[in-house]
Amino acid sequence: MPMPVIIVIVVLAVAAVCTSVFFAVREYKRRRLAKQLDKRDDDQVHYAFVINPSKPQAEQRKQHIQEFCEAKHLTQIEYIETQLDKDGRACALEALEHGADVVVAVGGDGTVRTVASALSGTGHALGIIPIGTGNLFARNMGIPVDDIDAALTVATSHGSRLVDVGRLTLLDDETADHGHAFLIIAGIGFDAVMIDDTDPELKKNISWLAYFVSGVKNLFAPKYKGDVTITSADGSTHTTHGLTFRTFMAGNCGQIPVFSLMPDAVYDDGILDYEIIDTSGGLIGWANLFGDVLHQTITGKAQQSPLSTNSTVDQIQGVSAEIKLEKPVLAQVDGDMLPETQHIRFSVERKSLCVRVPEAHEANTANVNQ
Repeated sequence: MPMPVIIVIVVLAVAAVCTSVFFAVREYKRRRLAKQLDKRDDDQVHYAFVINPSKPQAEQRKQHIQEFCEAKHLTQIEYIETQLDKDGRACALEALEHGADVVVAVGGDGTVRTVASALSGTGHALGIIPIGTGNLFARNMGIPVDDIDAALTVATSHGSRLVDVGRLTLLDDETADHGHAFLIIAGIGFDAVMIDDTDPELKKNISWLAYFVSGVKNLFAPKYKGDVTITSADGSTHTTHGLTFRTFMAGNCGQIPVFSLMPDAVYDDGILDYEIIDTSGGLIGWANLFGDVLHQTITGKAQQSPLSTNSTVDQIQGVSAEIKLEKPVLAQVDGDMLPETQHIRFSVERKSLCVRVPEAHEANTANVNQ
């Protein structure tokens, strides 16, 4: 048999095995989750569902939620829709004024993070019904993203954990009355430019892969320069003057689809993981950076590939970071764009948010009423 034919057969066989393993693991996880949810107790409290009506399935999901609640005999239900001039934060504050015990975000990461912004520090639980593109925070919490009944069961039954909430404050914005919350990753520089330049229609068609298309378009955007001061958990500070970088990110969760951007990021340790990325040498540097991300995804360790020559990935942990830049740059929080800024602060609120999750560890279990 010719060697090319043998290679094709081997490749197809390996692909078939990998596919079988993938579906077997997914089915096992589904069954395990179903057993866990069967043991949970329904929580008959006041629920407010904050819905992003711009999502394609929003109306269908609302009807599904109504039918689910009726079947579970949950009677204290209200729905509040986000609007152009009324984000999830405003809706959540309204829900709390109405006496809601649990506020459930029905949308993508943007809706989840803005609702969380209002709930942080209140003791009121956040439920999540993911209907967005990435649903990154839901994935990091183990909340089903393709089973609405399972997600609803998690949101309306006992089982919570406390997680950190990151804040990005625009210090040069005199009108700001609060720091912008983030649950996954916030950043300035290349990552913000990439998100800002992503085609919405392409995002609808190919999901999170649209970000990579935008990234390729902006590979040769100018670098950024500024002074960075990071405060460690022990209170000590370290300042770097004239730091040059492609992107500066702060992570609460480090897992994104396929890749691990920040393997050491833990969402309940009271610490943010800062990642400072730079490249040189054109495409060689970007290729090296991809190798770095792939290396830490495979190894699960926050370290560069030993083969890198034209990229740097500095990863530092701290409770806050302040950056003063030479020129204004774009900023993003969990994929939502903020105005250009020259002076920002990243900070963290430790275990300030109560989130209903499929599995809560006893050491990190919120109040039994939540």
